[in-house]
Amino acid sequence: MAWDISKVRNIGISAHIDSGKTTTSERILFYCNKIHAIHEVRGKDGVGAVMDNMELERERGITIQSAATQVQWKDYTINLIDTPGHVDFTVEVERSLRVLDGAIMILCAVAGVQSQSITVDRQLKRYHVPRVAFVNKCDRQGANPIRVCGQLREKLGLNAHMMELPIGLEDKLEGVVDLVSMKAIYFDGPNGEDLRYAEIPANLMDDAQKYRQEMIEEACNFDDALMEKVLEGGEPTEDELKAAIRKGTIAEQYVGVYLGSAHVNKGIQPLLDAVRDYLPAPNEVKNVALDLDNNEAEVELESVDNKPCVALGFKLDDGQYGQLTYTRVYQGKIKKGEELYNTRNKKRFKVGRLVRMNSAQMEDINEGCAGDIVALFGVDCASGDTFVNGGVNYSMASMYVPEPVISYSITPKDKGSEMQMSKALNRFTKEDPTFRVYTDPESNETIIKGMGELHLDVYVERMKREYNCEVITGQPQVAYRESISGTGEFNYTHKKQSGGSGQYGRVAGFMEPITEKDYEFVDAIKGGAIPNEFIPSCDKGFQRAMKEGSLIGAPIVGVKITINDGQSHPVDSNDNAFQTAAIGAFREGYMKAKPAILEPVMKVQLSAPTEFQGNLFGLINQRRGVIVDTTDENGTSTVNAEVPLSEMFGFSTILRSSTQGKGEFTMEFEKYGKVPNNVSEELQKKYQEAKAAKNK
Repeated sequence: MAWDISKVRNIGISAHIDSGKTTTSERILFYCNKIHAIHEVRGKDGVGAVMDNMELERERGITIQSAATQVQWKDYTINLIDTPGHVDFTVEVERSLRVLDGAIMILCAVAGVQSQSITVDRQLKRYHVPRVAFVNKCDRQGANPIRVCGQLREKLGLNAHMMELPIGLEDKLEGVVDLVSMKAIYFDGPNGEDLRYAEIPANLMDDAQKYRQEMIEEACNFDDALMEKVLEGGEPTEDELKAAIRKGTIAEQYVGVYLGSAHVNKGIQPLLDAVRDYLPAPNEVKNVALDLDNNEAEVELESVDNKPCVALGFKLDDGQYGQLTYTRVYQGKIKKGEELYNTRNKKRFKVGRLVRMNSAQMEDINEGCAGDIVALFGVDCASGDTFVNGGVNYSMASMYVPEPVISYSITPKDKGSEMQMSKALNRFTKEDPTFRVYTDPESNETIIKGMGELHLDVYVERMKREYNCEVITGQPQVAYRESISGTGEFNYTHKKQSGGSGQYGRVAGFMEPITEKDYEFVDAIKGGAIPNEFIPSCDKGFQRAMKEGSLIGAPIVGVKITINDGQSHPVDSNDNAFQTAAIGAFREGYMKAKPAILEPVMKVQLSAPTEFQGNLFGLINQRRGVIVDTTDENGTSTVNAEVPLSEMFGFSTILRSSTQGKGEFTMEFEKYGKVPNNVSEELQKKYQEAKAAKNK
């Protein structure tokens, strides 16, 4: 089959938890002949849905099946890409959204726009992903898709319009009215696979005409010729209407609202038609790469086959046959047997096996064209790496990876788990650059670090499920830092005499706080007071001293050190002597420079029904938090605040109990801030006690 890029759609499904993402994906696979029987999410047949891991997305990994599944709908190719839902997995979410060209946003016909729908909406807007909306669960009691369409406008500020009306609601849901073709569609057959087109029931005609009129008026804003035709009293054809709505959708200025119930097999096929008719092909979306040879300048990529290849490995999967790297090709082609260059680790590699994920099996292919999503086998890379050829050196993502702010110690429960634990950790650090692992040299414990409590809990849970490895976690630890708030002078002499040659070095100067970087070293020595060859030794000594502060043993940041005097000895001075002198000098100056402890401060957003607003304020004030702003909309109060991470442990349970289970929060790292005196004293006391206990 010749590759026609205009007939490709790379889409994701994003939704609030429990609005039927899994069930809808399952039906899409069924109607595209990808699976031959439908299994329910909580099915009695014990099979469970194919993409069921979405229910467990928050606690377990995402299997191959859902990472990128390719289906054929009529003569179009749809790549269905999984989008993770949580802020703690910032890196994963951002990457998945990068490879999407369009999205289906699913909402529940009863609950409407929920807190997570707001988060999803924010992400889609940030990455400029056009979408169609699908109001699911229209067979449930209290379903009202027209109200949900109104919420999309009010709460999310989207230009949403009904593309269909329901024929009956709740347990009387029979089918839908298509407002573009003005036909009623019924879903017959045991699984709703036979579409029956009929006249619109008489009792719905007035509504249908009213909503169709609204849709046409809106569509005219995207097409001047259509507007003229309508103003002159003409009736738009189906094709003209679709072309105008497509323009609006791709420009992110129009959201078509579809409806149905995936659970009772109604409304999915017209939704697939909407993906085909309104969401963009890969060559209709602007994609930029960063030129690493030119200061990360932006370069626009073209979805054509005859330019140098640029592709992004956006997801890794360790299957039984080795590592599979899901890759989106943005420009050029990936060919089997060719060499590609990984711009992050600067290594070349040969494309050994290239596959496309098809139904349950993998199909070996010889090339992947621009706009396509393929998988590479056995390539040593990390999630988010860019692969290129043809002499370009581009990166698809600026490699900004936030620093982890929280750590746990973990120990395997039994001897047998040790191997499994190191296997799991090895894989997770490759997949997720915000997840780090190291061994504490003093206690010899394994420490994992990440972006939040949930982030680390998920990985601990995954070790248990996927690697059968139980671990015991220590208390969560916050990544504190030390810094200085004043200037401190030093003049330190190190001398050691013990038969034969000794050690001698004197280092003098001063240190002061800086904000833009962690460390700066200035050499202001005149007249060779310290010989040139020992200047780097001083620098090394200062850097060693900054690894551990004297208040609580945390790393020191934000210090500029200037050396302006010193002394050496023709025989006794050497590299070691000056490194040791610099360490002594640093400690002397540090205690004079008003040292302070810094802690990670998180940007926290809380939302709950307005009647709980007072409780939200109380929770923040009890946690040394500062309220930045609050908004009240449609009975929901949203509070933005800055709160120290150390005060946020176990917060979700407390928030739920003080808002009758209706409150939600998200949190991400904002900055480092100075800790108050009482906290500082307590931390220092604990540190001294621990030190004393160790020296006993």
